[in-house]
Amino acid sequence: MPQKKYIVSLSPAERWELLQFSRTGKAAAYAITHARILLQADIASAEGGWVDSEISAALKVSVATIERVRQRCVEEGIAACLKQRPRARTRLLDGEQEAHLVALTCSPAPEGRARWTLRLLRDRLVALEIVETISHETVRQTLKKTS
Repeated sequence: MPQKKYIVSLSPAERWELLQFSRTGKAAAYAITHARILLQADIASAEGGWVDSEISAALKVSVATIERVRQRCVEEGIAACLKQRPRARTRLLDGEQEAHLVALTCSPAPEGRARWTLRLLRDRLVALEIVETISHETVRQTLKKTS
């Protein structure tokens, strides 16, 4: 079996903190699971650290999760393992495109229609070449945000 690239070695103080953290039950389930993974993977413990497959079976998590927690602990520290990473959201429409959408929404509805629908707005944005492609759901979310 190949040597692990990311080796977790906790100090006694860090180990104590993780033990207390995992025993209180006052945190998110993923954070408690990550703390338990680190405790089992610790090579400085009396047992010498478990193999990933043993941790996986004991804690009912995938080996990939264990590898990611190990890597994050070594690269970013223990505190980073116990917090979720912020999810990056990419904006599908920039400010100018949003302004066109709002202006279009405020304009009179097309001939034969009482009001604009999301799909009509989507089609008009594409026809005016404001955007290449867009879904009606993006139109809805943008209008909801800019109300």
